[in-house]
Amino acid sequence: MSAGKGGLVIFTANSNPSSRELGRRIAERLGVELGKVQVYQEANRETRVQIEESVRSKDVFIIQTVSKDINTTIMELLIMVYACRTSCARNIIGVIPYFPYSKQCKMRKRGSIVSKLLASMMCKAGLTHLITMDLHQKEIQGFFNIPVDNLRASPFLLQYIQEEIPDYRNAVIVAKSPASAKRAQSFAERLRLGIAVIHGEAQDAESDLVDGRHSPPTVKNSGAIHPSLEIPLLIPKEKPPITVVGDVGGRIAIIVDDIIDDVDSFLAAAETLKERGAYKIFVMATHGILSSDAPQLIEESAIDEVVVTNTIPHEIQKLQCPKIKTVDISMILSEAIRRIHNGESMSYLFRNIGMDD
Repeated sequence: MSAGKGGLVIFTANSNPSSRELGRRIAERLGVELGKVQVYQEANRETRVQIEESVRSKDVFIIQTVSKDINTTIMELLIMVYACRTSCARNIIGVIPYFPYSKQCKMRKRGSIVSKLLASMMCKAGLTHLITMDLHQKEIQGFFNIPVDNLRASPFLLQYIQEEIPDYRNAVIVAKSPASAKRAQSFAERLRLGIAVIHGEAQDAESDLVDGRHSPPTVKNSGAIHPSLEIPLLIPKEKPPITVVGDVGGRIAIIVDDIIDDVDSFLAAAETLKERGAYKIFVMATHGILSSDAPQLIEESAIDEVVVTNTIPHEIQKLQCPKIKTVDISMILSEAIRRIHNGESMSYLFRNIGMDD
């Protein structure tokens, strides 16, 4: 590839060997060697980064995948970005396929918007550009004051469906909740398939009371407000029993989502689809976190196959559960790096992508 003005350097900012595999794949596709850097933990658990080659006036791309210790992962990235900044790198581009803390992007009671905090920390450290993939909420891009390219993994997952599921024409794309209906609709329209949406939840009166779903109480509490104020009370939400909108009988059900971590909701969806007559169940997701005992639960469930990309390393989980399959997305990341380095347009990587994708 063209060296371009100032040169190109690719670093992997992860001290975990299994997390460096994606960086090696990207470097191999670009025909370059990974930059020389040491990233390790001191005896007191402090993170130390030592860059072992010149980055002055160069475009530095830092590839960081999320390891099991997510907070260490973040510190490794921030320290390396700052080290490149103080070493006079021309541009510092973060390649973070899975953006950590992306689920904490909305205010919840007295919580905080952690993804906004993380975005501010990255910009303050010296990041000048971010490449990521399938953000949990596209609005996260607005937390940054630098350019953000939010790539899509759906072309690779769609290709997997067409090539690895022989009778996919008899499939139906399933959203396990109304929140993921737009993603399911996008898959269904591109594959010319039908769509089904699971709505509601299993009725369990005892658990409803325990988790506080019916809080605040529906009785008036006049002591909390001025007696002259008559503020109408908001009726508490109550989900209906589980219903499946769409026909899945005698069909292959393909559940699509962006993240699969805690698999309980996927297992419940799979059981519901089996009861409605689906004879095969696939789960497709971009980011396979698969924490805790997720592999074991998947292996013992009605799910036939879980397909995720390699935005997050999950080799150990694959050994625990043969149902987990991986789709390589290093091709699109390496092309994004090449285009940014050479000053080319990124629009080619977003062709045929709509506002709802």
